[in-house]
Amino acid sequence: MLPARLHPFRPRLLDALPGYDKARLMADVGAGLTVGIVALPLAMAFAIASGVKPEAGLFTAIIAGLLISALGGSHVQIGGPAGAFIVIVYGIVERYGLANLLIATSLAGVLMLLMGLFKLGALVRYIPVSIVIGFTNGIAVLIGLSQVKDLLGLQIGKLPADFFTQIGVLASHLHTINPVAVVIGLACLATVVLWPKSYAMPTHPVGIGGRIKRVAAHLPGTVVALAGATLATWAFGLPVETIGSRFGGIPSALPAFELPTFSWATVKQLLIPTVTIALLGSIESLLCARVADNMVDLPRHDPNQELMAQGVANLVTPFFGGIPATGTIARTVTNVRAGGTSPIAGIVHAITLLLVVLVAAPLAMNVPLAALAGILLFVAWNMGEWRQFLKARQFNVTYRTILLGTFVLTVVFDLTVAVEVGLILACVFFIWRMGKLFSVSDIRGGQLPEGVQGFELFGSLFFGAVGQIEGLPARVRPDTRAVVLEMHRLISMDTSGLDALEQLHRELTKREIALILANVNEQPLSLIRRAHFDEHIGPENIVPTMADIADLERDADALRAQPAT
Repeated sequence: MLPARLHPFRPRLLDALPGYDKARLMADVGAGLTVGIVALPLAMAFAIASGVKPEAGLFTAIIAGLLISALGGSHVQIGGPAGAFIVIVYGIVERYGLANLLIATSLAGVLMLLMGLFKLGALVRYIPVSIVIGFTNGIAVLIGLSQVKDLLGLQIGKLPADFFTQIGVLASHLHTINPVAVVIGLACLATVVLWPKSYAMPTHPVGIGGRIKRVAAHLPGTVVALAGATLATWAFGLPVETIGSRFGGIPSALPAFELPTFSWATVKQLLIPTVTIALLGSIESLLCARVADNMVDLPRHDPNQELMAQGVANLVTPFFGGIPATGTIARTVTNVRAGGTSPIAGIVHAITLLLVVLVAAPLAMNVPLAALAGILLFVAWNMGEWRQFLKARQFNVTYRTILLGTFVLTVVFDLTVAVEVGLILACVFFIWRMGKLFSVSDIRGGQLPEGVQGFELFGSLFFGAVGQIEGLPARVRPDTRAVVLEMHRLISMDTSGLDALEQLHRELTKREIALILANVNEQPLSLIRRAHFDEHIGPENIVPTMADIADLERDADALRAQPAT
């Protein structure tokens, strides 16, 4: 029985290949080459900002990018290292070390694989958007803060992971600013911001200026900024820190397969980091896939298959020195805009990066870290949804509290605490709001016989709303012979609600007052019968309509309270 409940492992690549032609192949190859060029500086920048060597980001983009595209549930999603992981990875490396980061990433991969296998992909969608915006903006702030050191060329060995401590360390080293690094970083930031992002193809002939603009629009601004800064640093011997001076360069080959040292004692310590990586990776990849679905006229992504692919990628990549990977919005959007139509584009993107590593790795020696810092500042700014802070005034206190609370907790503490507290707040506010929607109102007028008092229940009778039922006996008049609960608008009831009805029945029985239930919907009635509460109050005291109360009036025994059990 269990295997029938598992989600079948069927990559979207298998669905994209039937009918695949040369035109689509050329479009996918072109898109893959474009995304590969865009991913090159980002992969190195994300790795360095995460506290690991730049090649770790490149290896992740190659291996995880290949696996996510080949095995994933989306036609166009591109996987690899992501900005959202920078703060998480940096904190794990700082606290547990690089070896334990690799173990936590592999364990997170197993967890994500199981989530997809057991069809839990849809559950990620239930995380409130206020929490997602809150921690996304918080991560963007932390990414930006982490780049201040390299942007200003400060002489700091290694930044601490704590927010306030980082600010203190940066402030105490401001006297070590390197003006050359500042110029390079700001120039790269300006280049990325101002570089043409698109070009509308004119129908009339264009001159040399138009052709230059057309070519420029097809070159990613990040690559232009990185190439220009690297060339200037090499040609003029600029006194700035580079990849070569800090890391000794990038190897021109993929690392060999290597199993990290594993023990159950270590696994127990890595529970929180593992869950954090799995949760963030799942959220980011499925949010990215949903964004891509809205941009293309292709079948929507399969969230469970996507989680399984993300799981395989994160399980395998650490064995080659890689870091956590997920779906990346910037590279996925680039893929779509470049004409990608199938997972082939993502596979080409990974192959492109591999060829760059094999052929051009020595050129990375002169890449200035200030240039990567400028690029990452742009990434952090685009990553944050800053307008949501202004729009928050249009929403209720609940939304604002969860949004700002998650943001502050992400910045001051960490993502795990922020999401946990955010989910708790969301649940508490939801329970409070749903409890307010439940109401008990008096039935007035001549609808009921003399001595019969009625109340209408509206909403959902659950543990957050039982207080109104518990206060009902105080509203019953002394001359009442029977209390009728009209339940046509009671849409659902849980066991706490049923317990409240049983308590009401006991209280009324002590006062020799009968309890009658009228117009009971299917779900509450099913629960009442399964708990045998209908036998306690008497089956005849559960009537189909309010009109049947008159028939009970003619039967004096029916309006006599049944003994409580």
